[in-house]
Order: sequence, then C-alpha cells, then structure tokens
Amino acid sequence: MRLRNLPLLAVAALVLTACGSTDSENKAASVPAAVNAADLAKVTLKVGDQKGGQKSLLDAAGLLKDLPYKIEWSTFTSGPPLLEAASAAAIDIGAVGNTPPLFSAAANAKVAVVAAQKGDVTSDTLLVPDGSPLRGLQDLRGKTIGVAKGSSAHGLLLNVLRAAKLNPGDVTISYLQPSDAYAAFTQGKLDAWSIWDPYTTQALRDAKARILVDGTGTIGGGKPNTEAGPDSLANGYSFLVAGKAALGDAGKNTALRDYVVRYAKALNYAKAHVDERAAAWSKETGLKPEVALEAAQRGLDRPIKLDDTLNADEQKLADAFVEAKILPAKFTFADFVDHRYDADIAAVAESGAQR
Repeated sequence: MRLRNLPLLAVAALVLTACGSTDSENKAASVPAAVNAADLAKVTLKVGDQKGGQKSLLDAAGLLKDLPYKIEWSTFTSGPPLLEAASAAAIDIGAVGNTPPLFSAAANAKVAVVAAQKGDVTSDTLLVPDGSPLRGLQDLRGKTIGVAKGSSAHGLLLNVLRAAKLNPGDVTISYLQPSDAYAAFTQGKLDAWSIWDPYTTQALRDAKARILVDGTGTIGGGKPNTEAGPDSLANGYSFLVAGKAALGDAGKNTALRDYVVRYAKALNYAKAHVDERAAAWSKETGLKPEVALEAAQRGLDRPIKLDDTLNADEQKLADAFVEAKILPAKFTFADFVDHRYDADIAAVAESGAQR
C-alpha cells in the first residue's frame, strides 16, 4: 500500500489548555494554517522511535515513499526520555505507551497527545525466571522487580501490586531501562521484570522467562482474552505525542497532520500483513526474524478515537499513580489531549474497522 502526497487541508482554530500550567506557552493557542507544498518540502520532521516501531511499520506499508517533507529519526530506549526530548523540542513527535504521557502531564511538559491506538495486552507482562518459586501475585511481597520508570510497564506493575493488595513499598522496585533490565534479569539480579514487546518475546524465547501475569490479568501464561477488559491490568492504549513547539509551527503542524494519518494507515496495513510488518521490524532493528514475527502475531495496535472512554481509562491510571505517591498531585488527563487531527485519524480508523 502506497500513499501519494495527501491534500493539505487548513483546519479551524482549536483552543488548547495544558494541565495546571500558568506558562503563557501552555495557554490557549490557535492551530496554524497549513502551508503550501513548496514550504512543506523544506520541513524536516524529527521523529522519536522505540525499537524501530514506527519506522518499520511505515516502511512495511510503503508509506515512507514520496514523503512531501523530510524525516529525521531518533531512537529512544523507552517513552519517558522520548517525551523529555519532545518537551525540549529536540524531536517533534513520537509513539509511547499509556503511562509516559501521565508523567509528562504531571510535570507540565510542553507536549500533547495527538493520536491514540489500542492493542492486545498479552505482551504486557510481569516475567519471572523459569525456575522461580513465584506462582501468584502475593508471592511478590519482598521481591525485587525491574521496570523502566514512567513506562507503560510501570503502569502494569502498579496495577499488579494493587490487584495483589500490595503497596509499592512492599516490594523493591529497581528502575532500569529495558536493555539493562534484561541483563539484570538474565543474571539473576531481579525476581521479576515488568516489560512489553518485543522484549517480552525475546525473554520468553532466549532467557527462559515465564509469564507470572499478563496485561489481561491472566496468571501463569494461560490463554487470555486478546482485548483489555474490566479485569485487565493494562488498558492497551498507546499514543502519538507531539511537542508544543512543533504544533505551533505552521510547517511542522502540516507535516504532523500528514504523519499521523500515515501512521494510522500503517497500523491498519500491518494488521492485514503481519509477515511483512515482522520482516520490516527485523530488518530495521536486528531482531531475530522469529522474535519479530512472534511479537507481531501476539497483537498489533489499531488507530482509535481520542474519546471520553479513553480519557476516563487514562484518568483512572493517573489517579492510581497519585494515590501511590509516585506522581505528586492530581491532574486531568483530558486537558493534555489535542484534538486537531481527530477527523483525519477517525476516517482511517473507521476504514480499518470495516475490514
């Protein structure tokens, strides 16, 4: 599937308010009008990626060809440092899980959620070594658990502890980025590791890990549901988050509108062409082909609307972090969402749902 230059549509003004900020940069601002093709060709969109996720998705769908602007890619180990870069205008946009935007909102970072996706949560896991005596959630008391702070895996871990009626202080949390956590896990320095794909699949295949619980709430790696439900420990959301400096720039805003549509189309394409998506992922990252394929088969995201249900689910997670005293004060997630691209993404989401 290839996408030629999209028509560049001017959009109506939209009022945005950043959560809890008094900074004039975070007050109401109008969406800049679209630029023409000649000016768009001068734009370089700086995109933050994790494990080649966005780039390989777009490449598999043929959507990096004939771009009307340039893309400069940067790779990050997890969502929190990616959003720090976006807030500092070092990048313009990137994809993250359900938890990093909450930490950014709490810090009044200069970023906003601009698009949402939802996927299978079976690859959101709390892993233990194969020979571990841990069999239930209550067994986690007093144990050392690795996780990337502020990542989607951190949200999973918090919900796991709540489900076990444990407080964060009842365990030792070791904040580690995925590569460091993988090394610590394989060296026996962690009792458990909260993580996402493709790291979940790598650990299961190569480190003889075992799933203690996954994002559906299923204990012991049983056969779970494929969608987040009322008893799930993860809501399955991920987001495209853009820097406010880029959103306020006419050229970059025009490129961002095109990019979020391409990304939504790439997600739909990947669900219908899993093998192609996996091959591109493996080529881009060096993942073993079998790992990339298994991770892709485990479940792929689909574009969804930034609606009230999503806001409520994310608010529940945000409130849980505040209650656990991991985040300092209550805030409203919905104030952190920018709806300027909603109509563009909705058209793609609806076309994908009809397949």
